[in-house]
Amino acid sequence: MPPSETPDQDPDVLVADRGGRRAPTEPVLYDFRRPIQLSREHSRMLQVALDGFCRQATTVLTSSLRTVCAVTLTGIEQSTYAEYVDSLEGTTYLTIFSAEPLLSKCVLEIPLTAVMTAVDHMLGGPGRDDQPERPLTEIETGVSRGLIERLLHELRYSLASIVTFEPVVTGVEYSPQFAQVAGASDVMVAMHFELKLNEREFHMSMCMPFSGLLPHLLRAAAPAPVSDRERAQRARSAAVLKDQFQRVPVDVAVRLRPTTLSPGDLAALQRGDAIRLNHPASAPLDVVVDGINFAHATAGTSGFRLAALIVGTPKETP
Repeated sequence: MPPSETPDQDPDVLVADRGGRRAPTEPVLYDFRRPIQLSREHSRMLQVALDGFCRQATTVLTSSLRTVCAVTLTGIEQSTYAEYVDSLEGTTYLTIFSAEPLLSKCVLEIPLTAVMTAVDHMLGGPGRDDQPERPLTEIETGVSRGLIERLLHELRYSLASIVTFEPVVTGVEYSPQFAQVAGASDVMVAMHFELKLNEREFHMSMCMPFSGLLPHLLRAAAPAPVSDRERAQRARSAAVLKDQFQRVPVDVAVRLRPTTLSPGDLAALQRGDAIRLNHPASAPLDVVVDGINFAHATAGTSGFRLAALIVGTPKETP
């Protein structure tokens, strides 16, 4: 790969350089008063689905406008609806659409200049850069609505692996402050895109309710159901593994209760001395494996060998 080219990088992933060292990306401020609920796994699922939407949207725009267009995903983040609205321009083109079974309405935001440029192309114009900053006329609204509905159709197709929904346009707003889609403190998933028209770059965005997406993200991230054959293979493997564990040899020790001696008594021990053990004659012995006491036993013999008989644990008296 030439030095001037760099691969696409996930902002949440550490990237390894040629020397094998890992270089962290730019740090991101974290607000502990508002914990992030959108996990990295769910963000990755949305990223894969939205990358497919970007490819389809690029095809739709290029064929409809008869000019080279491109849509690229730039980020996915969790934010409140008020924060999302504050990040938008004062005048833009907001398409409000319902997406059952999501619990709230969603928003697709495209800059007004980009919409006017697209309408100019679709009406046979050159798509000039100096587009008027005004609400669309009735004819322009009809033309742009057809394009928006095609983009929403591609969005439905791309998110089918996560949630199946049918987007329906319910309204258009030019001022984000008037778009009453959710409460100011409601948690939303904001998705940001880069839109290129006639070599001009625009910022396009979309937001969906987090509470509506979360159950479908959890369901999509769950392991896929296995077939009867795979289930039988797993059962056989578990039985073989359990049988092998039963055959593993372990070192077992039978111990008395510990006895404590002072350093002076320990240093004064001589051959033939007797030590009084702190173990009652009626108390069972401890059966220990790797330092863990898992049974009790009484001392005995088996032929000419010492032996231990496993017994029940005596009840402790207060």
